[in-house]
This record gives sequence, structure tokens and C-alpha cells, in this order.
Amino acid sequence: MNTIIEPLAEGMTRVWEMPEVLVETDTDFQHLVIGRTHQGVSLFCDNDRQSTEFSQLTYHEALLVPALLLARKLERVLVVGSSEGVVSQISVAAGASVVDHVDIDRQAVELCAEHLPYGYTTEELSAAVKGEGPVRVHYADGWEFLAQAEADGAKYDIVLVDLPDERPEFAQHNRLYEEEFLTCCRAVLADGGVVVCQAGCPTMWRNETLIRSMKRFGDIFGTTVYYGSDEHEWAFLFGIADEDANTTARMIERLATLPYRPETIDADALRGCTIPPYLVRKAR
Repeated sequence: MNTIIEPLAEGMTRVWEMPEVLVETDTDFQHLVIGRTHQGVSLFCDNDRQSTEFSQLTYHEALLVPALLLARKLERVLVVGSSEGVVSQISVAAGASVVDHVDIDRQAVELCAEHLPYGYTTEELSAAVKGEGPVRVHYADGWEFLAQAEADGAKYDIVLVDLPDERPEFAQHNRLYEEEFLTCCRAVLADGGVVVCQAGCPTMWRNETLIRSMKRFGDIFGTTVYYGSDEHEWAFLFGIADEDANTTARMIERLATLPYRPETIDADALRGCTIPPYLVRKAR
């Protein structure tokens, strides 16, 4: 029986049993494993669980659906990371006409399409790389792509950043969590647009990155909306340039008419999950 030991916090790990390894490799950027666990086919990067067949929709809807409800319009979406491709597909289902999906790790994206039973198929990925359809995949550094987009005057209704967790030690992707990159994300927002970031874990033994992210968003955006998954240990932040005191009510109202119908989020979830944990609120 193969196992993966996932680090959670200092002195804490989680052990995943993996009866079957489908692929294990070192890409140019990370150690990647896809295999069968008791949660179905699962993706691990540098031993961190990224998604599983069982819970991926809970994750991806919590990441994207609040942004779909907050954005003033939904025509153009920029996705940085999120190798599986699920958020690109949901964006199109919700009405987006253009989704630019940027990922630096071509091998990871291709392996996800080949082995994961969710997200892109290999045929869909091939078409997206060719720009045939609303989703356009770009194998590029997110920072460089965003800088060029700003220089070209491109605007997006949603800019979504979905990366492995920010690390306390050095990691090349940490720079995409910092204020400078988030400021670049804000610069390419269309009027009424939203920046989305995977912000770590709300549990009291693992909330350092969430607290840091809340402060960064507060410094950069007029309004920060929190959404914490009510069925998993995930937290997400949504930044809006202007001040808006009625975000939850606006999301609930718009949910009824959203073309994409979420399977894991309803009005009560929006009411309850948009309140950050006590220790996170206190730290602000």
C-alpha cells in the first residue's frame, strides 16, 4: 500500500493511503502524484492534496461561485493556476465568453487532463491550447502574463488565482500571493470585477496564511469578501475595488438567476460561510 504523508502544520501530518498510483513524476516545478485514494482519483503536488474526485466540486464551487455572484458582469475570466481546468469549465457554464487559463506547468496540466475524471479531457485541453472555443490555455508564468495583459489594456471581470498553499519557507509560487501581484490583478479588473484567491485554511492551528491574506486584501481592495467552505478546511477571499456593504445580500439575490447551478452552495451557505472565524476577525 502506497502512502502520502501530507504536512498540515508544525508537528501535524495527514496520511493518505493510495492503493494505486497512476502517475508519479517530477515536473520542472513540482513533484506530482495522481492516484486512487478512498476519495477517488486524487491529485497531490509536493505531497499536498490539491483535489480529489470526492471533494473537488465542493472546492471549486467555493472558489469560484461567490465571484460569479459578485462580479457586475461575466464575459471575461482570467485563471492563474488551477491545473485541473474545472473553474474554466464552470466559468463557461456560467456565461463567460472568454476564459484565459494560465499555468506555468504544462506537464501538470496535461497529466491532469489525461488521468483525472474531472476537469479537462485531453481533447478539450488540446482545443483550448489551440484557442478553439471560449477557453484559451496559455503555458506561461502568471506574473509575466498579467504584466503583458496590463500593458495591452486587457480587462477581466474575474481574476482567479488558484495555487498550492502559500509556504512559510521559500517557494517560487509565494510571489503570486504577495501585495505586488494582487495589485497587478486589481489593475486588469473591469468595472465591477472581482479578484479571487485561495487563501489557506481557517482552522486555528493553520490560519497564519489566511490572516496574512486578509490583511493584504484589506490593504488593496475597497471590499474583501470571505468564503469558508462549510464542509472542508478551505478559505477563499474575493476582492472588489469599490466599497460595498451589501455583498452577501447581493450574492443571495443573484444566485437565483445564475446560469450555472451550484451543487454545493445555496443561500444559507452564503449567509453562514461569509463570516470569517473569530480568531481571523480578531487578528484584523
